[in-house]
Amino acid sequence: MAGQDIFDIAVVGAGPAGLITGLACATSGLRTAVIGPLSGSGDGRTSALFGGSIDLLKSVGVWPELAYKSAPISAIRIVDATGGWLAAPEVLFRASEIGLTAFGYNVPNGALTSVLEAASLNCLSRVACAGVTRFDAYVDAHGDHIVLSDSEDLHVAARLVVAADGRNSKARQFAGIDVSSWSYPQTAIVTTFQHSRPHHGVSTELHRRAGPLTVVPGKEGVSHLVWVDTPEEAARLVALDDKSFAEALNAELKSHLGSLSDFSPRQSFPLTGQTARSVAKNRVVLVGEAAHVIPPIGAQGLNLSFRDAATVAEIAAEAKRAGSDIGGDATLARYDAARRTDISTRVFAVDLLNRSLFSNLPGVGLARGLGLFALAASPALRTRIMREGFTPSAATPALMAQGSQTVVTG
Repeated sequence: MAGQDIFDIAVVGAGPAGLITGLACATSGLRTAVIGPLSGSGDGRTSALFGGSIDLLKSVGVWPELAYKSAPISAIRIVDATGGWLAAPEVLFRASEIGLTAFGYNVPNGALTSVLEAASLNCLSRVACAGVTRFDAYVDAHGDHIVLSDSEDLHVAARLVVAADGRNSKARQFAGIDVSSWSYPQTAIVTTFQHSRPHHGVSTELHRRAGPLTVVPGKEGVSHLVWVDTPEEAARLVALDDKSFAEALNAELKSHLGSLSDFSPRQSFPLTGQTARSVAKNRVVLVGEAAHVIPPIGAQGLNLSFRDAATVAEIAAEAKRAGSDIGGDATLARYDAARRTDISTRVFAVDLLNRSLFSNLPGVGLARGLGLFALAASPALRTRIMREGFTPSAATPALMAQGSQTVVTG
């Protein structure tokens, strides 16, 4: 590979997780390439991004373009709708209880991807291609590195490869990292709709036997739905006309948002889970769904991916400043240690909450109901849960800390 120009970082995958990782690395002074198809803006879904994720968007300089398109989430309302004999009281988590004006913002996925894509074209090497199909490890006069290629004569060399190419990641396979996968007897329905009553910035989550039903506030008069149910019921609901679907949804919401209308085309997908047995090996680190796949419950998935991104950038930049090998074993071990507890804790919590809803094991529903009773009765417990949920106790990467500075390098 004589004469090969070697990047510090090559990110494989150009979805939101890959793009934010590339921008975080470039912002941290790393020579970065992001490889993958140019992203469109056709995704009509949204993502609830919490404080640290918003700070990361500010750090890479794109939040001003997203802020006016996004809706603040000022409170989260949890309703026990399981129909059990012990009906737990409604619990309302207010951002003001922990000194915040909002937990975060509900951001349109299409706008998020478009803004990240535009920024990537300005501050890093954006390699547009169908995807990487081959990875070759080299040790030569230029040091240890990996050369990535595809069927169109693409050749990109890097000290460290970031796998952001999804749950079926080819980069992860190259690294020799195994995964644990599982499925749920559930399907999620997503859509956007308008309503006649204001949402006041409150996200509502109904805990139902078949699965949670979550309505996240969008711009005024608009909300976004994630309705988890059995595959059979989900298929029936998707097949309904809009009027009948509105009636079914309002029956669940008890007309909380008034009359419902103007539904976007409903989409559905089966719920699955997956975790990688390691998130770093053989000059490859994993971010996003290459590392973890969890149900759309509690808005944890993309926020986890953003923490992956900021952590990669921080650890790799520190290694470069210290003159260490960015893709060496010591750097990989630091990343794996930094991300392992956060990922495993979030995956476990989401999985446990979801299974507690449809489980028939004695005592499971009772324990969940008693937990809601405790949250409703104890402001101190609510505050503790909120602080850990939205401002994790794990070390916060500098790019996700409030007041971090934006220093984008070309």
